[in-house]
Amino acid sequence: MKKSTRSFASRHTWISRYDVQFFCCVVLALSFVACRKADHLFSNLPARFKMENIYQAQALYTACNSMGQFCTITTSGKEFIFKSLTRTDPVPITGNYVHEGFYLGLSGLIVGLPEIPEMGRDVSQVVCFDLACSNCYHDYSITKPLELQENGMAHCKSCQRTYNLNNVGRTDNGKPLIRYRVSLVGNTLIVANN
Repeated sequence: MKKSTRSFASRHTWISRYDVQFFCCVVLALSFVACRKADHLFSNLPARFKMENIYQAQALYTACNSMGQFCTITTSGKEFIFKSLTRTDPVPITGNYVHEGFYLGLSGLIVGLPEIPEMGRDVSQVVCFDLACSNCYHDYSITKPLELQENGMAHCKSCQRTYNLNNVGRTDNGKPLIRYRVSLVGNTLIVANN
């Protein structure tokens, strides 16, 4: 009787090990698929920017806290320029920015709070796009900056495409805008892509 119990236990252990391995493989494969679906929205291009106390730039503060509002972030070399449809706020580049480093993508950044929550979310969250037209940007590093328009739109004068910032940067014909990972923690905006 002991012999048959031992053999059943041996078989049972082997089967459960196989089941666990199979289950782990399935979970791992599904996690890769899930990550790819989420990651396809974001570019692999580098972008890095952090601003504590976003209320220093009223255009940025409004864009991060008012649905349907957006602002661009560029630099003149000595200051950051935050520009919305109604105002421009220059903020000096201090030692903290130089020490921590920043990289404003290809042509600058567009930051804002869309009117429409993304699919699968209950509330809108701050988004960040590159200021370069994704359809004019080529391997030759030619960038054509966009201009903000009313109703959460961004327009390229070169190719005449208009992008909907409230709808993940899509356009009617062409590639959507280059998108970066961004978070708003309290009054600190962090763009961290790569």
